[in-house]
Amino acid sequence: MGAASCQPATPPCHPIAIRRPGRHGTARVQGRVSASIVLLGLALLACGGPSSDVDAATVEAWIADGGGPLLLDVRSPEEYASGHVPGALNIPHDELAGRLDEVEAARDSGVVVYCERGGRAARAESLLRESGFGSVRHLAGDMASWRAAGRRQQ
Repeated sequence: MGAASCQPATPPCHPIAIRRPGRHGTARVQGRVSASIVLLGLALLACGGPSSDVDAATVEAWIADGGGPLLLDVRSPEEYASGHVPGALNIPHDELAGRLDEVEAARDSGVVVYCERGGRAARAESLLRESGFGSVRHLAGDMASWRAAGRRQQ
């Protein structure tokens, strides 16, 4: 009996291949790198784009000035009642799709979303972007960091 071949039928494709400079080598590498960058950009757009975090000090300044974007707490009502960023509106992440009318006024002015640690806020951000909200940002560190820093809560 002969030994089975472990060699693939076709050579593997390496997106960024190291090639010796020459007539075709550098163009091939540059083309593959450019294609990879385009694909990465498209993937970010499909996922709703990169999150734009806003730091807690900026949010505190907006609160002190009485302005800034809508603060949206997407935790449960029980979590919200135990302490939240002053002035935040509470709509649990799993209810947001059916309650978008409550945040409609912030469609163009902006929304800052947060939860306890970030997971629910990420889902809410995606939903808001998919629903056409222009400026959706995320509170860096979420409520866990806000609380740990001893920041004022309502």
